[in-house]
Order: sequence, then structure tokens, then C-alpha cells
Amino acid sequence: MLGYLTLLPVFLALWATTGIWIVFAIAVVNGTVNLSEGFPYISICGSYPPQSCIFGQLLNMGAAMAAWICILRYHQLRDWGVGKWCNQLILWTGLFSALGTSMVGNFQEKNQKPTHLAGAFLAFILGNLYFWLQVLLLWRMKSLPRPGGPWLGSLRLALCCLCTGLIVAMVVLHSQQLRSASAACEWATAMLLFWLFGLFSVDFSGLDGCTLCLQPRPSLSPQPASPVSLPVQLSPAP
Repeated sequence: MLGYLTLLPVFLALWATTGIWIVFAIAVVNGTVNLSEGFPYISICGSYPPQSCIFGQLLNMGAAMAAWICILRYHQLRDWGVGKWCNQLILWTGLFSALGTSMVGNFQEKNQKPTHLAGAFLAFILGNLYFWLQVLLLWRMKSLPRPGGPWLGSLRLALCCLCTGLIVAMVVLHSQQLRSASAACEWATAMLLFWLFGLFSVDFSGLDGCTLCLQPRPSLSPQPASPVSLPVQLSPAP
């Protein structure tokens, strides 16, 4: 039976993929996007109510799950012997990517464009960088466990390359005013990032659960009991 930690990455991928297409469908049905004018960006679909409310909640929950997966991965890599500095770099890259995802959902483009674009940068660029760091780590440290076999590393490398190419194409096409093609690249990039998170299901397949451990500061630790002197009265021998 699969543990819940194995199912969490798959649930995130399904949640995010299904959610943004539902937002797209609502935007088309209520006319806030017009497909005859071109294919819309994800953010355009989520900019107007009622789908903006769904979009915000969707990305907030997705960001929370992504952050939790990054923390689990950090502890897994630590247990595998990955150095603290390298491991923390990977962790914070993933956490800032999750933060950017939440910013995209909460600061709609039509309301707060600069903040929205900053969030999109964190979500897409740092999200892609997070998985590149995973690939480079496994390439440099040959001794690390490889759940699922060598196919997982090859698949992750291929998806990272494709994701990077799509991000570059998205920026170039947008600068050339080819908005529909750029938007299609954005949707494809988002799908790839969701499923790169989903691949952690294989890495977590050997985990059964996790435990929260609280460590008090030394000043708050219970002090050892002081020795107690007990008066002893000796009776004289008969």
C-alpha cells in the first residue's frame, strides 16, 4: 500500500493541472476570454471573477503542497548525506518558487501587475532552476540512491530541457507580439512543472511517513534534580 507521502506529489500534479483547466473553461464560458481573439495566458483566465477566486485558492493550496514537498525532499537529501549548503540552496529555490505561485494567484495581473510578474518570475524561473539543481545533484553525486532506476533521471533531465526551451520561447514570442504562441508555451511550461513535482512520487516511494520533533533551547531544558540530604539517625547498638 502506498504511503501518503508517495501520493502527495501526484495529488499536487493532478490538482494543479485540473484546476487551471477548469479556470480556463469557466473563463471561456462566461466570456471573460474570447478564443477568437487568440489563445489566452493563464493569468488572463484567472483575472476576473468568479474564476479569479477559484484561481487564487487553487494556487494557494498548490503552493502549500509544493512547499511541503520541497521540505520533505530537503530532509530526504539530508538523510542521503547531501551537504547542508547545497541542500539549503535547493530548498530555498523551491520555497521561493512556491511563494511566487501564491503571489500569481493573489495578485491578479489587472490589479497589481508588477507584483504579479514578480511572482511569475519566481514560479517559472526558480521552479525550473529547482529541478535543474536536482538533476545536477544526482549527476555530481553518483553514490546517491536512485529510486525508480536510471529512467527517472533521464526523464527529469528531458523535462527540464524542454521546460527551459519553452520559457525562452515564451519570452521571445511575447516580445515579438505573438501572444497566442507565447501563451501556449506558458501553459505547456506550467504543465511540465506540475508533473516534475509529480515525479517526486517515485523518490518518496520508500517513505512511510514523517515525524515532527521539537527541540527545546538549552536554557529551557529541565535542570537536573539537586541532591537531597536526608538526616539519618543511627540507633546505638544494644
